[in-house]
Amino acid sequence: MANRLPTGITVLDRQLGGGIPAGSIVTLAATPASQSELLLYELTSTRGTLYLTTVRSDQAVQDALDRVRTKVGRPTVRDIGGDAALDHANRLVQALPEGANLIVDVVDVLERTEPTRYRNFLNELQTHVMNTGGIAVLHALNGRAVPDNRDMTEHMSDAVFELQTQVKGSEIENRLAIPKFRGGRALEETIKLRLTEEVTIDTSRDIA
Repeated sequence: MANRLPTGITVLDRQLGGGIPAGSIVTLAATPASQSELLLYELTSTRGTLYLTTVRSDQAVQDALDRVRTKVGRPTVRDIGGDAALDHANRLVQALPEGANLIVDVVDVLERTEPTRYRNFLNELQTHVMNTGGIAVLHALNGRAVPDNRDMTEHMSDAVFELQTQVKGSEIENRLAIPKFRGGRALEETIKLRLTEEVTIDTSRDIA
């Protein structure tokens, strides 16, 4: 079995057999109006992390990390937004050290590049992450305008995490689905999460 790297969420790691296989690319898909960033922040607590931001400034990301009350690490944050975002990302990926996390938040900007160039980027990313034994997490927004290359992102990814956020009556419900998980067992049921100041598993039972 491939070496498993923890996500920082203990109960989730237990269900995944210890975490995510080293060398994996993971797509975390969520709506823009969700607390999905908490999952990214908690991942930074597990090991050294390179955090590439494409929309928010690097200072905005650092300020958010400083404000959250959940456990976080000390990631290296780089703003690659603007012109030649894919080229900047590719250059930084090549310098990833052994066993590191890579977070791309959000990957939508890279997905809007020409398909052949984006495919080459994903293939090079997959090779580098496998060689270094780390994890790459691509934060993808399921908003009003999904980039054309989203199918390619999810196909190339070793695992796909889908955070589903719904307002039900007076409650906001967050469920995590993992429909794809190479090198392990995809979960047959969604996981109900509590996303407040940190990520926890909601153990309350649904009442029909």
